Amino acid sequence: MLPSFFDSVLQLIVRTSTDLPPDVRAAMKYAVTVEPEGTRAAQALNIIAQNIDLAVDQEGAICQDTGMPTFEVHVPVGANQIWMRQQIREAVAEATRRGKLRPNSVDSITGTNSGNNLGPGTPIIHFDQWERDEIEIKLILKGGGCENTNAQYALPMELPHLGRADRSLEGVRKCILHAVWNAQGKGCAPGAVGVCVGGDRTSGYLHAKEQLFRTLDDINPDGRLAELEASIMSQVNTLEIGPMGFGGKVTLIGCKVGALNRLPASFFVSVAYNCWAFRRLGVLLNAESGAINSWRYRDPSHPIIPMLDQSGFVRTGREVKLQAPLTEEAVRSLKVGDVVLISGRMFTGRDAVHSHLMKHEPPVDLNGSVLYHCGPVVVKEGEGYRVTAAGPTTSIREEPYQGEIIKRYGVRAVIGKGGMGAKTLAALKDFGGVYLNAIGGAAQFYARAIKKVDDVSLLEFGTPEAMWHLQVEDFPAIVTMDSHGNSMHKDIETESGRQLEIVGG
Repeated sequence: MLPSFFDSVLQLIVRTSTDLPPDVRAAMKYAVTVEPEGTRAAQALNIIAQNIDLAVDQEGAICQDTGMPTFEVHVPVGANQIWMRQQIREAVAEATRRGKLRPNSVDSITGTNSGNNLGPGTPIIHFDQWERDEIEIKLILKGGGCENTNAQYALPMELPHLGRADRSLEGVRKCILHAVWNAQGKGCAPGAVGVCVGGDRTSGYLHAKEQLFRTLDDINPDGRLAELEASIMSQVNTLEIGPMGFGGKVTLIGCKVGALNRLPASFFVSVAYNCWAFRRLGVLLNAESGAINSWRYRDPSHPIIPMLDQSGFVRTGREVKLQAPLTEEAVRSLKVGDVVLISGRMFTGRDAVHSHLMKHEPPVDLNGSVLYHCGPVVVKEGEGYRVTAAGPTTSIREEPYQGEIIKRYGVRAVIGKGGMGAKTLAALKDFGGVYLNAIGGAAQFYARAIKKVDDVSLLEFGTPEAMWHLQVEDFPAIVTMDSHGNSMHKDIETESGRQLEIVGG
């Protein structure tokens, strides 16, 4: 029964995780040319472009957060969907074992990681029949950071900086603008949005995500929605949120809008935000063998054009070199906008680690430490481990804990993406700390700065949530919150809010 089906699905998963589709590559390559040379935005895009090239060359995960694998499957009438579902699940588990997917499936009650990306609801597989003698499988990998920036609006309602959004396409426009503004750098801008007008709360989100299966360069067949998409793209980049929320000219690379009928009492606008690491591919399979007949979104006969002609991150000589563990004097000398290169010991810590540290002593000495908000992809090699992908996660989730952990344990530097809030900013000032923004999604770029895994603590939390002890060399990041009460994130959010009032009026 379909002897090549498993291998075809596995190939789809690996390729989706490691190679951006051509339409996304083209959009990101254009973005690199737009931002002025020497700006923070340009530097971020150069690192992103370098990371895209590294991922293809090494067949490594573009971003360490491979998200919740979501498959859309079209099958001929009479196909055995039960068998296909099992084969897809087994291919997901195998891709996870090979380090192409990060183990992301967590028991919602116990917090236990399954370790193989299988569990109730994982992966997501939607089947549909069609009257064709082929099998189509499309896959999207949408990470947790951008998933957390999804938004749903019930119109009419009041929106900050935009006023009332009514039950009209003008109201929908305001909702989309607000969703992108609200994401700031937390969703790894420049991103793309899929939007659904109407439906109910569940069908609206599903249809919004389905819009992300469209190519960035297509034209909506509904003229009204095509006009809305074009309007958003012409306006949203004037907000100056920019790559990673650093400020700049490119905030969004795509906007795709669909519509469903709704109940008279409801008018939902659902927005599915996707980061620049827009991992979406598909295949058409032979219905007799399961072998790949052709690819969706890419043509393997066309060579992959590198994103950059030269290396992405170019040193200027103005970078500040830091050796961990850090002193308070070294940290207080830093200011927003400084680019640092960190060498020495670094510890990862995400949601589970932060929660643990609020109730227990740390398993290591954190005095003077660098704490990296990162859930890496790690493979076992002999008696040790090797990190294969290691970009930052969204830091704002740790806001309830971070200030207290800095105070208790003497953490000097926190690395993540998207910035943090007022409590963390106050702790950085009071106790001599700094927040460093790494480039979201650049998992291959940062993995190369990690020279060794010394040890691991709290592995019972699962690979992404464990505390990994890393030796790094010249790990680059930018100071976006310093020990003097300054926050670039707060400044850009305020200024882009003023721009939103102008655009949305």
